[in-house]
Amino acid sequence: MLQINLYIKLNIKYMQVLTAKKEWSDSIVTPLVMEQLKPFAEALKKHSSTTREQDDKKDTRVFAALFLGTKGCGRTTTAAALGKLARMEVYRIDLSQVVSKYIGETEKNLAKIFDASENKNWILFFDEADALFGKRTDVKDAHDKYANQEISYLLQRIENFPGIVILSANSKTNIDHEFLRRVRYVVDFSLPNEK
Repeated sequence: MLQINLYIKLNIKYMQVLTAKKEWSDSIVTPLVMEQLKPFAEALKKHSSTTREQDDKKDTRVFAALFLGTKGCGRTTTAAALGKLARMEVYRIDLSQVVSKYIGETEKNLAKIFDASENKNWILFFDEADALFGKRTDVKDAHDKYANQEISYLLQRIENFPGIVILSANSKTNIDHEFLRRVRYVVDFSLPNEK
């Protein structure tokens, strides 16, 4: 009973289900972006019908995608449409609630998210992930040390997560190099024109 209550609290505080208002075929992204998304969409459909172990034998990188682009370019809408295509629920992670100024609290919040999602057929969508997946820096003070630990912890949890992770960020330059090296799909979104 306690775990159910924890999950309900977690769901309200940190996670929001994204519902797709559009079908995958109705996507409003540019044709260039759609071409970049096709391999991820195909792999996602296939992944939802296979086991993680079978998938891992083919590729050592985590089953994750990085969506790059400015606000309003369709990253969130696309994530929801991909979930609908793969028949998986997409949970948007509210990073403003996850990231804490108190040492160790961010890791605890992330642990709750990943623990609750561990055996579910979910896609975790980290919107505006620059705040959490930023580059590690040289350690000049305790704050730098713990910020670097948060990134390392997050990389470890994503690597061990049996589900799918989509990160949304404004620029690749703000994302930690170790994460970029491990991610399978990077999609550069461009704003659709009037046509």
